[in-house]
Amino acid sequence: MFTLYRTTLAMCCLVSLLPVAARADDAPATPPETPPAAEATPSRPPLIERSQEDAQALERRVPKAEQQALQAGADSFLALWKPANDSDPQGAVIIVPGAGETADWPNAVGPLRQKFPDVGWHSLSVSLPDLLLDSPLARVEAKPATAPAQADGQTAPAKDEPADANANVAQATAAEPEAAQGTDAEAASQQADPADAERIFARLDAAVAFAQQHNARSIVLIGHGSGAYWAARYLSEKQPPEVQKLVMVAAQTPARVEHDLESLTPTLKVPTADIYYVTRSADRNAAMQRLQASKRQKDSQYRQLSLIAMPGNQAADQEQLFRRVRGWMQP
Repeated sequence: MFTLYRTTLAMCCLVSLLPVAARADDAPATPPETPPAAEATPSRPPLIERSQEDAQALERRVPKAEQQALQAGADSFLALWKPANDSDPQGAVIIVPGAGETADWPNAVGPLRQKFPDVGWHSLSVSLPDLLLDSPLARVEAKPATAPAQADGQTAPAKDEPADANANVAQATAAEPEAAQGTDAEAASQQADPADAERIFARLDAAVAFAQQHNARSIVLIGHGSGAYWAARYLSEKQPPEVQKLVMVAAQTPARVEHDLESLTPTLKVPTADIYYVTRSADRNAAMQRLQASKRQKDSQYRQLSLIAMPGNQAADQEQLFRRVRGWMQP
């Protein structure tokens, strides 16, 4: 009797569990939790040029009355303007700073723009864009060539182990990674040089037009460092009739440009003063080469003026430069 009772109880329990198991089998599978979508990385704004950062610093430091926003094509750039302290100005000097310098650079650029208004000249100091020539080139890693497999499973001879004379010729003419990088750098320079010249010439055109708006009877370009190179190249290639004279101060030729100052000197059609520091051997030697090149041109209006550097007396050094430039500009 007891055994029958246990059997009946077990069967009842089994029957009661069947619907639960069926419902569990029929229940839809719980969808797997989807991971949260990865947050989109915010795009970083493009970096501005160093020259733009320098211009922004000048805007905070230089009086607003001296700031002029000039337009060169699609580019807007900062120039510093000081009108002549004279009722009858003689003209305007447009000062072109060198690489890494601002429109108020303490060496040559700033002192000249501050001093010329007191002797009857407007002064306009421009800022130049960053050069594409100075942009670093991306380094391309050379991948090692994989030797092709031969039919018998052996690898082909390595490059430094040619199998015959024809392989020797192929190995000798194969381009090395260093040569490929040199070719890329040369090609980049050929593209960057005219692009840099176009941007700089557009800014100088805008500066000349601005000076003309203020009835400048005479316009003189004054370039310092590599700014002297771009001023000379501007006058050589474009020959604007509005500019009557050129002053080059401690002139330098940028790296990897199409023409150097020695080749530009004989092509200048305006009176040119080449001011260099005789106490600096590199400047003196470069100036000698420019002088020799100018002598090959008939009726040359190129002149050289030497200065003695005064590293311990900045004020006297800048006053010496100003007097030399002013003395040459006077008719």
